[in-house]
Amino acid sequence: MSERVKKFKEERERLNEIVLARENLNIKRFFGLDSAVYRDGALDAKTKELLGLVASLVLRCDDCIAYHVIRAKELGIGDQEFDEVMSIGLVVGGSITIPHLRRAYRLWEEMKA
Repeated sequence: MSERVKKFKEERERLNEIVLARENLNIKRFFGLDSAVYRDGALDAKTKELLGLVASLVLRCDDCIAYHVIRAKELGIGDQEFDEVMSIGLVVGGSITIPHLRRAYRLWEEMKA
């Protein structure tokens, strides 16, 4: 695991603990829904992560992109699948997504090393 991935996961977990410690029912419900929709269903978890990655790229959310890139790698997505997902995100999102695409590829390559 790359140092960037390790730091990202640790920071995300720490911040989630802070948010969830507030005991806000609406926030907890949203977090629960977010977890639930990425589980296997009519679509498998791998496909759902790829959908999340495309949406995150189009919305230009670097934290979201990093999360879905990491999950995609953990779920066994290969280079060709990753390239196709990035192509879809680029076509849908346009050239404004290119800086985010670059960072996604940087993270992908770091995880392969």
